[in-house]
Amino acid sequence: MHPSNYRMRLSLDFIRILVLPSVLFHLITTHLMNMHLGLLTAIPSYLGFIICCSISKSFLTRMLQHAGRQRSGAKEIPCVRGAWPGNVDVLMKMLRAFKTSYILDVYLQLFEEYQCTTLNTRILWTDHIITMDQEHIKFVLSTGFEHFWRGRWQKERMERFLGQGIFNRDDEMWRMHRGNTRPFFARERISDFDIFEKYTARALNIISTTSNHYSGQTPIDVQDLYSRFALDAASEFLFGQNLDTLSATLPVAGKTKMGPKGSATEDPWGSFASAFEMAQQVITARSRVGYFWPVFELFRDKNAPNAEVVHRWLDPLVKSALGEKERMEKAGICSPVAEKNFLQHLAESTDDSIIIRDQLLSLLLASRDTTACLLTYVTYFMAIYPEVANRLRTEVLEHCGATGSITYEQLRNLKYMRAVINETLRLYPPVPLNVRESRTGCTLPPSDSTYKSSYDADAADPRPLHMPGSTAITFLPLLTQRNKELWGSDADAFDPDRWLEKERLSRFVTNPTMFTPFSAGPRICLGQNYAYNEASFFLVRLLQQFDTFSLAPEAQPVGSLPPLEWKRRKGRQAEEQIWPAAALTLFVKGGLWVRVAREAH
Repeated sequence: MHPSNYRMRLSLDFIRILVLPSVLFHLITTHLMNMHLGLLTAIPSYLGFIICCSISKSFLTRMLQHAGRQRSGAKEIPCVRGAWPGNVDVLMKMLRAFKTSYILDVYLQLFEEYQCTTLNTRILWTDHIITMDQEHIKFVLSTGFEHFWRGRWQKERMERFLGQGIFNRDDEMWRMHRGNTRPFFARERISDFDIFEKYTARALNIISTTSNHYSGQTPIDVQDLYSRFALDAASEFLFGQNLDTLSATLPVAGKTKMGPKGSATEDPWGSFASAFEMAQQVITARSRVGYFWPVFELFRDKNAPNAEVVHRWLDPLVKSALGEKERMEKAGICSPVAEKNFLQHLAESTDDSIIIRDQLLSLLLASRDTTACLLTYVTYFMAIYPEVANRLRTEVLEHCGATGSITYEQLRNLKYMRAVINETLRLYPPVPLNVRESRTGCTLPPSDSTYKSSYDADAADPRPLHMPGSTAITFLPLLTQRNKELWGSDADAFDPDRWLEKERLSRFVTNPTMFTPFSAGPRICLGQNYAYNEASFFLVRLLQQFDTFSLAPEAQPVGSLPPLEWKRRKGRQAEEQIWPAAALTLFVKGGLWVRVAREAH
């Protein structure tokens, strides 16, 4: 069944869960047992039989899973035990907590309660695995890659927005997208900094103009600015046409309202950004509700209006590319790949405008959100740790000077900047959680040693865990990358020197999959070096012009500052001065409002 037909899937589920048992009960009572129930007894009898069928199906599933575990010599993944049937109480508690809790803290509390790093939430009698276990994430992404795929349920949630793009497809379609994309992120392309220079200059001019350069009196939402910078640069890089979002209306401190993932502006670009971000929020909400999310969208696909707005921006670009392809073919002209932009190359590979548009959207999403997230949180750290900004600026001036062109070799020599970027990605990976689905049953490798006391108590049963087939698994890189067992007792602290000191760095060198901000294995992000180069280039220019960064909490929209209850918790949330949140990708709730200035020497 096509992923977009979620209503059909729900109808078939309704038939399977309610109609078929009712028909079976009717046949048994009237034809086999010759019973004729009255209205008062028929209704509870039917309901009772349906419940018995559901219990029997669940029991049969458990028996089959037990048989699978026996065959593979594995044991069951620990399961959450709620007080209500189907762990409904656990679901309700999680949904309430998501509104005010710290990023992924809902899952961390479950791991701490059950003293393990991989759990089966089994909400509404449906297996759903969550894991922060470094060994299990490595297996899902890399060593056991063939056992997992994006899966039916992930595609169903994302189909209306991302469609047939690379992030929503598997197997042949995914391989086609990856093959088409790879040449455009080769070193020679991403080391040409002309595009970065052009849009960095425009973004910094906005900062200079808005903040009055030296005084820095007027706060600016840098998250919004970085999103525009990244999108404009990506649009020219990918299809040779600037979306020109840096020229659109900017947020104004104290006046701009809070949008789905930051600031909201009331202009055509604001409409696109709102739809783009709201679509991600809808997908996240669907994921939290789980398997039966279509019940809440029976009469209205919540992502339909968002997708329509986004498509209105992209469809003319696709139409233009296909038209240019047709003209080139008629003229008998065939350009080599090196002379094409990504959109032209994609149009050469297919005439399907939907596939082209969906793939463009996927790459714009990744290009914008990854770089914007990274630059936002680096700026956040420069604001709360001035010594980091000073040390960065000193390194930039030493290796790149106060002006002049920037080369790839110069960026490679900025060791402290790379350490700051890596430490930011460790604490705030742009994709803090992700989902896969098992194709068939398989065994997960032994767990990492996070909860040693629990494993010591279970030493009598050292068998691996059994991963049921056709089961979703949510893995949580953000929690893995803050795991004290892997990173040391200071795992929650921002300390770029951990990437420079040989002894501390050896933790990562000997175990590289404990740091996966760009994923790992066959689906590792093709654009990771593009993101590193773009962010590094921007930071060099930013630090050449400015040296003072400070948060402006009074400019944050109402409801976007951290709840006071966080101060009583452990970890980073106790000292957090902004509200990190996630909807497919990480962002700062309400935007990151800062004052940017340069001391008048």
